[in-house]
Amino acid sequence: MDGLATTLDRSSFAAIAQLTSGQSPATLAQSFSDWWTHILCSPGRQLQLAAKGGRKLMRLADYAMRSASGSDPEPAIDPLPQDRRFADAAWKRHPFDLIEQAFLLQQQWWHAATTGVSGVTGHHEAIVEFATRQMLDMVSPTNFIPTNPVLQQRILETGGQCLVEGARFFCDDLERLVRGEPAAGTEAYRVGEKVAATAGKVVFRNRVMELIQYAPATETVRPEPILIVPAWIMKYYILDLSPENSLIRWLVGQGYTVFCISWHNPDSADRDLDMEDYRLLGPMAAVDVIQAITGTEKIHAAGYCIGGTLLAITAAAMARDEDKRLASVTLFAAQTEFSEPGELGLFIDEAEINLIDAMMWARGFLDSSQMGGAFQMLRSNDLVWSRILSTYLMGEREPMTDLIAWNADGTRMPYAMHAQYLRRLFLDNDLAEGRYEAGGHPVSLSGLRMPIFMVGTETDHVAPWRSTHKLHMLTGAEIRFVLTSGGHNAGIVSEPGHPHRHFRVATRMQDGPAPGPDTWLERAELREGSWWPEWSSWLGSHSGKAAAPPSMGAPERNYPPLGDAPGRYVLER
Repeated sequence: MDGLATTLDRSSFAAIAQLTSGQSPATLAQSFSDWWTHILCSPGRQLQLAAKGGRKLMRLADYAMRSASGSDPEPAIDPLPQDRRFADAAWKRHPFDLIEQAFLLQQQWWHAATTGVSGVTGHHEAIVEFATRQMLDMVSPTNFIPTNPVLQQRILETGGQCLVEGARFFCDDLERLVRGEPAAGTEAYRVGEKVAATAGKVVFRNRVMELIQYAPATETVRPEPILIVPAWIMKYYILDLSPENSLIRWLVGQGYTVFCISWHNPDSADRDLDMEDYRLLGPMAAVDVIQAITGTEKIHAAGYCIGGTLLAITAAAMARDEDKRLASVTLFAAQTEFSEPGELGLFIDEAEINLIDAMMWARGFLDSSQMGGAFQMLRSNDLVWSRILSTYLMGEREPMTDLIAWNADGTRMPYAMHAQYLRRLFLDNDLAEGRYEAGGHPVSLSGLRMPIFMVGTETDHVAPWRSTHKLHMLTGAEIRFVLTSGGHNAGIVSEPGHPHRHFRVATRMQDGPAPGPDTWLERAELREGSWWPEWSSWLGSHSGKAAAPPSMGAPERNYPPLGDAPGRYVLER
């Protein structure tokens, strides 16, 4: 009966997850119940909100009177800096200015109503505020023809042709979605031709990853090769996009021997692969292969996002086992402490993980569309509603870029690994608190003593920089921390010459006091341009004298080249 009961429960939760796209209705109901109950029990708060609503109505009425007088009045409220929906001058015309002002004032009131209510738990408050914001974004006046002057003007200029084009785009996208085809325009960025085109060889393959060794571009190279551990939530070539913005190509040009892991895109047969499998068959296997091919004693290792988290676990396990093969560790937008994961934490609690676990149990993996939906919700204005408006109503398809094409090339995650990752890292924070086990024994980040280079990005919705910065509190190692402009992806793909880029940088010396994020921000040096040269210079200061490059693969050690880069795993869909 126990097995039958478990199967029935999981099947039920999996069906619910399919209907709700993995969002727990229990969490939503609990959150709104918590908020509503405490609002009902707070007459003082109700009085405050009523007064606040009255003041906003008076501000709107005052603006309306000043606007009717024919002057150019100061607005009653300005949009938030990141809100570009009302930037067009058409929104200053009557009556659309009143529509905009009324919406923004209402949005501000609802933020006040859903936050700061005594007794509501922090997690429930964040969910209620987020869900309310999503509903307001859905009914924004920018999304409807009668209330959007920019859209009306576009319809008049094109004689309605923009709506016809938008309908055609919608049908095309729907057909592609049903057939499981990539987004329109991605065919211009074929993997191995336009992107992921840096010359190299696959020198090792197992059931989890292929290891790519890139061909040297200089006569001499630093003796310590660089191993890149990308996230398996994404294809590795985010770091090898077009030649002009490929970090891997740029590193090779700086005189480094570069190896990169290309992860297998798992399916239902890989359901039981867990974090330990990824550690042993990923970075640990790669370190062994790199050492055999190059004969080096030391390796620089760099990890991106969840790949950086895995690298931190690997480095801590190696330090525990007195394995000293890592010359340095670099972490790109990677968290090691998960108590404050940002808005992504909205989707992580017991109820959510139970639902996601059941959904993955039924299929054996988490699909890329399910992961992508959560990320899009975090930035619904930019990634959902503005795109629907511009594409399906304005009839203007966004130009395809290498970064957008890469983002559409989704991956899956195996059931065991993702369930373990969500619970042990995000929910229980085992790594930061010394309970996470690798190789059957706990690992401690305090054991990291090699130099560490970290990159956080200013507008990261996936790994907020204040969260990544917390590694300062967990180890006494030397940490050079860079905070760069941009988000989780665009901030990392920040090649020299990219316009409007800047970064801040400061070093905490080994065993020095750990600065809090605000203190670090005050002390860090602001610099213009790309952070890539800063990292290359730092790597150089921890590297030996340049020498002849190693061979491509090592057939004599059973590591012959297996084929040209980018290999076959990156092509798996």
